[in-house]
Amino acid sequence: MRKSVALAAAGLALASGLTACGSGSDSGEGGGKDGTLVVGATPVPAGEVLAYIKDNLAQKAGLKLEIKEFTDYVLPNTALQEGSLDANLYQNRPFLDEFNKSKGTDLVSVVDAYLPPMGVYSKKIKDIAKLGDGATVAVPNETTNEGRALKLLAAKGLITLKKGAGTDASPADVTANPKHLKFKELDPAQLPRSLDDVDAAVINNNYAQDAGLSPTKDAILLESAEGNPYANLLAVKRGNEDDPRVEKLAKLLVSPDVKKFIAQKYKGSVLPAASG
Repeated sequence: MRKSVALAAAGLALASGLTACGSGSDSGEGGGKDGTLVVGATPVPAGEVLAYIKDNLAQKAGLKLEIKEFTDYVLPNTALQEGSLDANLYQNRPFLDEFNKSKGTDLVSVVDAYLPPMGVYSKKIKDIAKLGDGATVAVPNETTNEGRALKLLAAKGLITLKKGAGTDASPADVTANPKHLKFKELDPAQLPRSLDDVDAAVINNNYAQDAGLSPTKDAILLESAEGNPYANLLAVKRGNEDDPRVEKLAKLLVSPDVKKFIAQKYKGSVLPAASG
């Protein structure tokens, strides 16, 4: 069953869903008395990019950075709204807009950091053109991620979405389905594990990499960067955009050093932001 981000928080507040790393305040409160900037992130690639900044660039920039890693897409925003984080890095603008709308939060974008392209993966076929009639395709069951997945399939001509279908598109918006594809809606984190049971799955970049999948080597269909609205961004609670610590991190995220790190480490699996 499809779920919006408003419903996704149920049952996710498990101790195993949150791992703190790095140094900083032990209180769990954003910032702490020592001025540390506490940033929430999914492990890959956000956590790795932030770790690179912390280990190589932050001290010179006069920034104390603590990274808290999350394994879902809801808790980083609720923690940011509640103040236990100062910022987070993991989501794109359509997801942020939907989250604010459905949860009544007041979070804003500071800067685009990088683009992690979504891809289609399969253990049964090596070419998207070989997807058979009646094939089962697993897609994320979160509003904006499902819409993004369907738009990727539509861009390849596998389905047609009704005119005006936006980032919240669902299977109900499919107007043409020449291969009679069947859609299986699953939690995004479960999609890599579904590959044994479905013909293909549309998987978010971080979950693909967490599962040992290489977007550039293993995906049978990958998003294009051109005109892509799904760059991951640094977000804060409204009113904190001008926090000097946030401004320092934003500048580092789009610096030549970070762009070089992303290009060398991910080799096209994650793309540096166009801005900055």
